[in-house]
Amino acid sequence: MNAPVPDSSGPAAGVEVCAVVLAAGAGTRLRPLTERVPKALCPVGNVPLLDRALARLAGLGLTGPERVAVNACYLGDQVTAWVGDRAHLSVEPGEPLGTAGGVGRLRDWIAGRGVLVANADAYLADPAAPPGPDVAALCDGWDGRSVRLLGRPADDPAAPGTFAGHRFAGLSLLPWRLVRDLPATFDELVRAVWRPAEAAGALTVVRYPGTFYDTGTPADYLAANLHAAGPAGLVDPSATVAGPVTRSVVGAGARVHGAVDRSVIWPGATVAAGERLDGVIRAGADLTVPAAR
Repeated sequence: MNAPVPDSSGPAAGVEVCAVVLAAGAGTRLRPLTERVPKALCPVGNVPLLDRALARLAGLGLTGPERVAVNACYLGDQVTAWVGDRAHLSVEPGEPLGTAGGVGRLRDWIAGRGVLVANADAYLADPAAPPGPDVAALCDGWDGRSVRLLGRPADDPAAPGTFAGHRFAGLSLLPWRLVRDLPATFDELVRAVWRPAEAAGALTVVRYPGTFYDTGTPADYLAANLHAAGPAGLVDPSATVAGPVTRSVVGAGARVHGAVDRSVIWPGATVAAGERLDGVIRAGADLTVPAAR
């Protein structure tokens, strides 16, 4: 498994690709934040993660309900209302079906195409290219037969969960021949598709040169926000800021009267006078989630 050299601006001639954004999960590691908002709609740099995923796909030329699908389950009404008519929606009944089951439920919609599967909670940022072109190597020259994963070099190349010494970076490219056999029952792509393809010598890891966070824990979620904000921080113009704010993200309509450093203040949240927040996420007026590693 090695990183291919891009040889085109997309898949090989005759290979049609659609995209699925996985947004059904409960985000248990981000609780209690995700008791209020599904993980896919948690803001990073004041932009919901789901919108970042859709913008990346748009940068690859994948837009609209004919070419992009979003699955939903946990707090699914929020996800479906947010997506609207921007994508085809697959609402899973009961519990989430997992990454493989979610794709399997969309087999009739995928209908013979290759599928680019994107985790909604993946934060990717490459200063060398805008969203879309930054991951274009994943699709370049793809023949529609192999499995490709986007990856970042792992700190420990032999650690469990790695692929050819890389950590999965939120996007995979799957051929129809493997998707058509996925049932709409709970399963994960790592077990149903990726590891079998790896064992068969049919899996390629494409190295991602930028920054990646999966945002699944408060620490990684904070780190992604601080990266998106840059050293100067990011304050929405509609926020009211009457206290010192440094190296932080402050959302729309937030009211900050205390001191905030290296923190995320969600849209509409409040920081009272006399409060000092450092390394936390604040939602509403009453929820503060520490984000230390």
